[in-house]
Amino acid sequence: MTQNNEMTGGEALVRGLLAHQAGPVFGMGGFQLLPYYDAARRLGLTHHLINDERCGVFAADAYAKITGRVGLVDATLGPGATNLVTGLVEALNAGSPIVAIVGDTHRDHSWKNMTQETHQAEILRPAVKEVIRVETIHRIPELLRRAFIVATSGRPGPVVLIVPEDIAHGTHGFVEEDFTCDPRYQAAPALRCRPEAEGLAEAAALLAAADRPLILAGGGIHISQAAADLQALAEAAQIPVAHTMSGKGAIACTSPLSAGLFGRYDRIANGLIEDSDCLMVIGCKLGEIATKRYTVPMPGKRVIHLDCVAEEIGRTYQPELPLWGDAREGIRDLKAALTGIAIPAARADWCDSVVTKMADWREMANDRLTSDETPVSMGRMMGELNTLLPEDAILIADGGFAAHWSGLLYDSKQAGRGFVPDRGFASIGYGLPGAIGACLAAPDRAVVAITGDGGFNMVLGEIETARRMGVAPVIIVVNNAASGYVKALQHLMYGEGNYQSSDLAETNYADVAKATGCLGIRVETPDALADAIRRGLAEQGRPTVLDVVVTRDPGKMLPAADSRAVQVKKGDRIA
Repeated sequence: MTQNNEMTGGEALVRGLLAHQAGPVFGMGGFQLLPYYDAARRLGLTHHLINDERCGVFAADAYAKITGRVGLVDATLGPGATNLVTGLVEALNAGSPIVAIVGDTHRDHSWKNMTQETHQAEILRPAVKEVIRVETIHRIPELLRRAFIVATSGRPGPVVLIVPEDIAHGTHGFVEEDFTCDPRYQAAPALRCRPEAEGLAEAAALLAAADRPLILAGGGIHISQAAADLQALAEAAQIPVAHTMSGKGAIACTSPLSAGLFGRYDRIANGLIEDSDCLMVIGCKLGEIATKRYTVPMPGKRVIHLDCVAEEIGRTYQPELPLWGDAREGIRDLKAALTGIAIPAARADWCDSVVTKMADWREMANDRLTSDETPVSMGRMMGELNTLLPEDAILIADGGFAAHWSGLLYDSKQAGRGFVPDRGFASIGYGLPGAIGACLAAPDRAVVAITGDGGFNMVLGEIETARRMGVAPVIIVVNNAASGYVKALQHLMYGEGNYQSSDLAETNYADVAKATGCLGIRVETPDALADAIRRGLAEQGRPTVLDVVVTRDPGKMLPAADSRAVQVKKGDRIA
């Protein structure tokens, strides 16, 4: 056995993280975790100071979504811990593996009005898969391993490890063997389960017999790293694929089998769902937006639902055939079961209809994607991104209509996670910190984020973080001087001019970027968009902020239609 090595609890945390080959970490320290920070410096753990703990989780979440590896964040007790909540709920709902290390009071003085003391475990518990509190220093390696196991197993998600001050500052004679770990828990999914053979055989039979089958793919495809396998299944069996916003990239949007987005906003997919004689739902919770507030699919459809979380099956739509298991393994088994089985003759016409309908949609959408209107049209911006972004680019989509516009109009050119919206909680403010995490996750890929001016205002401090780190994302600020989604809804519900607390001050965000040492470009006309995007993509070592001035007309702010023509009845949810 190796000789005892007396070290602080903080150093044990760092050594445990390094044993998992973990990093980067995003955080903001405090006294409780100082030994951990000191050990990070001495032992070379990659750690980045963040300006707001919520943004630290957003950055870690994007990193985890793209790599599958555990995203890491730390925070001091009290306000540091509570600032994590919004980001943790995003990760919980989206299935992102996160480990958050949180300081706490010295246990000898707990509940004596210690500075920043609060019931933080109780506050954090509903936001995560599990809260683990370290009560004895020698258990740090064990409980850190437990955090990684929980974060990467089942539906992945966030885990909080609470470390009291006296645990972090105390010492113990650890031995080298204490810091061993199972490498499978460095990334998700760490463990995979297959659906039962009988259910798979039944699913294969239903799909094989269907004339008009359609796959509905959710974000679980990406959590399972199953996009390449899904595209292979779709091509082999000639089954078109529609996707949610989180599921974009489940199959390349440019594939002839792509039916595009379904639900609240769609290209052609909702009509295909209505016409389909067998729907295969994979890794999708069928929530409000994906189902157009629970109206898609209509009742009575033949539905197979494959998900790794059994309790999600039947929550919003009762399938004919539930399959509990990992998406990738289920897809592989289905492909094997369908190999050699003749494809129904009618399937060719079904797949041809997808190509024809998508071509018609693209012709219809072309005016929006190439619009010359001033201020700049969001559709034109999406058209330029479709043209200019490399095939392997990563597009981060902030909450609000940044995700709605890009979810509908942006084309992922290859299968895989190239589109990263924060749809777990749809919180605005994700764009900039998400771009930071994406740059670290994929340093050789172009990273572009779309955020509204309201969302950008929330997280302005992280532009300093990105510049300090030397990363070079392109941040497109959709500048409509408003909380645009809310203003558009007020316009629809209450009519022109009836707006409350939805306007922002006119701000030149290019000037703001320049003041922080970044490249700032203001785009006021559509003919300037392409050059600005090219300049941003070429910039090295610092972020670029494109301040794109878009319409101030709330009747044109939503992506599906000119909202001025929409008739809203009492009780309608129109966007």
